Amino acid sequence: MILVAEESPLTDDGRALIAASDAAMRAAFPPEECFTLDPEELVAEGAHFFVARRDGRPLGCVALVEKPGYGEVKRLLVLPEARGLGVGRILMQHLEDEARRLGLRRIRLETGHVLKAAVGLYTSLGYVPCPPFGGYPDIPGNLFLEKRL
Repeated sequence: MILVAEESPLTDDGRALIAASDAAMRAAFPPEECFTLDPEELVAEGAHFFVARRDGRPLGCVALVEKPGYGEVKRLLVLPEARGLGVGRILMQHLEDEARRLGLRRIRLETGHVLKAAVGLYTSLGYVPCPPFGGYPDIPGNLFLEKRL
């Protein structure tokens, strides 16, 4: 059984997941197109870091950052050994449930066209293109998506 819970990104597991996320982003994008948050930024007011586990072992993570008028998805990662188990979908559904609990009515995210598996997951969950937001640059590789809850 895969369980998801809010955890501190400052734990060893949290830092390892974020480091894996950084490595994946650096492999896919040039540094100027990586818009990530470090573990310390994910303990700020309004930031929520969720970890999926099976038998106590971390499988992936995602963060929800509360913004005025919406919540933003950050740091979605499924470890390579956990891919194909539905972990990304479970994490996103947990994030959306938490967003609803917090009273958020819209979720937004910035990703890249090259992350085909992530884009496929987001679109299968009902995310649709939206205009750039949050100060992100409007560059050809960026893809902006949102979902109304």
